[in-house]
Amino acid sequence: MTIRHVVTWKLATTDETERAEQAARIKAGLEALPASIPEILALEVGINALLPGDNYDVVLISEFADADALQRYVEAPAHQEVAAYIRTVVAARSAVDFPA
Repeated sequence: MTIRHVVTWKLATTDETERAEQAARIKAGLEALPASIPEILALEVGINALLPGDNYDVVLISEFADADALQRYVEAPAHQEVAAYIRTVVAARSAVDFPA
């Protein structure tokens, strides 16, 4: 059963320029992961374009063959490196994992 993994982040900064730079760095880091993590079947990253005060700033939509593949992705060193940066700049995170 394919698992779709959706994560959204609200960045902590209120500075528009800084928020754009951080969102771009998150996007680039996440988009580089398929090259080193074969468990990723599909990956898309979006940066919010409307209502920055209300909406979350970055979204990740990814797919994995099953829950075990998702767990290997979470534990992969490349993912851990990107996640470590993300944790330093976010105020809030939400995630949903569901059968696709």
